[in-house]
Amino acid sequence: MILTSSSGAGLTYADRADMVVPLIFRFVSGPLPTSHHLEAYLKGGRHIGEVRWSDLVARSPEMGLAHKQLPLDWFCKAYGFDLIELWFDPRPNDQLQLVWILDYLRSQSYMAERLKLRLVDFDLLESDAARLRDRAVRVFDVTEPDFEAARMAWEAYRAPTPELCFGLLGREFPTLPFLKPAMEQLLAELPSTTTGLGATESRLLDLIAAGYSRTKELFQPGGLLETRVFDQWELGPLLEGLASGPMPAIAGLDPKLDTLPPHDARGRNAAFRRSRLSLTEFGKAVLEGREDFRRYNPIRRWWGGTLLTNDRLWRWQEESRSLIAP
Repeated sequence: MILTSSSGAGLTYADRADMVVPLIFRFVSGPLPTSHHLEAYLKGGRHIGEVRWSDLVARSPEMGLAHKQLPLDWFCKAYGFDLIELWFDPRPNDQLQLVWILDYLRSQSYMAERLKLRLVDFDLLESDAARLRDRAVRVFDVTEPDFEAARMAWEAYRAPTPELCFGLLGREFPTLPFLKPAMEQLLAELPSTTTGLGATESRLLDLIAAGYSRTKELFQPGGLLETRVFDQWELGPLLEGLASGPMPAIAGLDPKLDTLPPHDARGRNAAFRRSRLSLTEFGKAVLEGREDFRRYNPIRRWWGGTLLTNDRLWRWQEESRSLIAP
């Protein structure tokens, strides 16, 4: 069995395992799922509308749909999987999924004893099944220090302040080499001490200032923005945040976005595509470091377990790589 992120769904067709289980959670935007929600997901939630681990698992002739009703650990025991591999790439959300699932597996003795970690040093999302089938990927045993590192990192990210995550930058994780870079990329999404923008927000303004006025150019996976933190569906709310408030930094978003519900993906996508973006004079001043976006505009946004507000605004000092408390 392979446990991976949704980025690794292509492993399903790479003939490297009897079963591939893509985990669907996005931990880099919005409030984190509750512990109860995560546990129900792995135990095969029975409530109507509740997502479970097996929902993205391809049906096999040998197993049929038996996995649909069983908790993940019970299913592994019932079908006697001898080897369970973890495939998670360096992107921050993948690394968060890795520490979450490692923290869970630590208490699942059957699975923990059969666990191996693949050192995926490339982007799974950009690799098709043919490449994945034959690609050499180093494999490691998962040891107790690895479980402890995962517990520490997952606990830090869920904490009500970013301080514990910042503390991880001073530690070494030999078997989890992508964890610290991922944490630093996440910390860089906190508002800057100079501009009040996170790294991706700042890059959006850079590109719009350079003449890229269409969201298709900005949101294209693997395109100009080169964001490793957010996916294309999470960029829209960031852009809306920059275009709203008493002092917007961006003009030109289709006004219909204000009236469309968040779940109307089709309507919102069409509205984004109709938009023609430009920087306001205030946006130009923010980009040049002459103004602080958060001094004039409200914020209420989750960063892991931390709720960022104007009164409780943790910031990131890029030059010194320092966390600044409110």
